[in-house]
Amino acid sequence: MDGIIIILGSPNDDQGNLSEMATGRLAQGLAEFRRHKGYKILCTGGFGEHFNTTDKPHALYAIRHLIREGVPESDILEIVKSRNTVEDALLSKPIIAKHGVRSLIVVSSDFHMKRVKHIFKKVFTSRDLAFSSAKASFSKERIRALRNHEKRELDSLKKNGIPGLRDG
Repeated sequence: MDGIIIILGSPNDDQGNLSEMATGRLAQGLAEFRRHKGYKILCTGGFGEHFNTTDKPHALYAIRHLIREGVPESDILEIVKSRNTVEDALLSKPIIAKHGVRSLIVVSSDFHMKRVKHIFKKVFTSRDLAFSSAKASFSKERIRALRNHEKRELDSLKKNGIPGLRDG
């Protein structure tokens, strides 16, 4: 295996139907998978009031989508049952270590990428990191609200460090 593409989780509804944000990230991850032969895919997303209230982890819905899009099941790694972006990174770390790869491509939405980069660069200091953004096509008001949320979260991480990361 040459590397791992980490597709970060995002909302689904109470029936497990993926949101536009989720399908956008999955499409971006699929494009990276097709460009990078020898890479495997790691999907994140467990449960959370703000993104998945079903009885199955969000990553399972994401994996089902990828398989329908033609990704062989053998190219998909185990599920990361994370609840947020920090857990996406921290809970992915032992899986990535187990597979012994150096190269990671982290896929998320464009409005989320500053925080993703901050977190993943702190957690994966000894890995080659690349980042791939899915363009979010929401209303200007929604994008503004999302960017404001991201700024507050990133400012908090910069001030207080990464929860659960030593020396973070």
